[in-house]
Amino acid sequence: MRQAKYFFCCWLSFCCVQLAAQDSSIIIDEKRFTLSEVVVRNNLDYRMLLKQIKEDTTFYKAFKNLRVLGFSAYNNIQMTNKQGKVVASLASKTRQNRVNGCRTMDVLEETVTGDFYDQSGDYNYTTPELYASLFFTKGTICGEDNIVTGRKRSVAGKKGIEKHKEQLKMLFFNPGKKISGIPFIGDKLDLYDETAHKYYDYRLDIEEYKGQLCYVFSIMPKTTLGFIKNDRIVVDQMVTWFNMKTMSVLARNYALSYKAGVYDFDVSMEVEMVQLSPTLVVPKTLRYKGNWDVIFKKRERAIFTATLFDFKQ
Repeated sequence: MRQAKYFFCCWLSFCCVQLAAQDSSIIIDEKRFTLSEVVVRNNLDYRMLLKQIKEDTTFYKAFKNLRVLGFSAYNNIQMTNKQGKVVASLASKTRQNRVNGCRTMDVLEETVTGDFYDQSGDYNYTTPELYASLFFTKGTICGEDNIVTGRKRSVAGKKGIEKHKEQLKMLFFNPGKKISGIPFIGDKLDLYDETAHKYYDYRLDIEEYKGQLCYVFSIMPKTTLGFIKNDRIVVDQMVTWFNMKTMSVLARNYALSYKAGVYDFDVSMEVEMVQLSPTLVVPKTLRYKGNWDVIFKKRERAIFTATLFDFKQ
């Protein structure tokens, strides 16, 4: 009985501490951020942390690392109709080989349904085409590296579908950064400028993720926006977990949506990373669900999951 009372008292004390914990609001360069009680209590250099988060390249770097490694992958892509019924799909197992600075890919298993491919054997949808540009290798590709320092993605010199794919990759690799050439929303994607801070809340915390303590940085639309939200908000949420020692991204969840006269989209993404060595991080799992429509193209509703494993340097 005494032991039961002891544990009850400990539990009650823990609850009281949690209820008493309060966030702190700070202003850096005229921009407001919220720090959790645990961040404040540990006297962290939050200015440096927030600067590193803003300038993070480890998320992009993790995907660039795939260009210089061998790995296996389970690929599952489903195209659905308005009712959620699968109308086309691909389920496959692939193996990327990296030999003498060149990469190739073997398709070990593949099951296809519906009109996933057209009569020429090309993708009948844009979403699988984007997926393929991220995770599939066609033919032999040589001379790639995983350097990201000093390099910026750009749509310069690209037209048509290649320009759109590059914009989608920029949206994917750099969520929260301005992207030129997208009508109506290019400037609304920049979550770190002064205007964005009028519409979003920014919070830094420490949490456990997959058994590991990490920094978690979240960006959410303010709850007091009212009708302005429909016009100004593109990023519905972005939550990123960072390794406390290396500041590399461990995982990121984000959702984006917008409606304009010529297009609309509603997409969400979950990305989990795995650390192969102190300096080598790669994506382990990627989950996507999206519904988007662009003028002159048919609406696409898609769900896909990429599961990567058996990495070889």
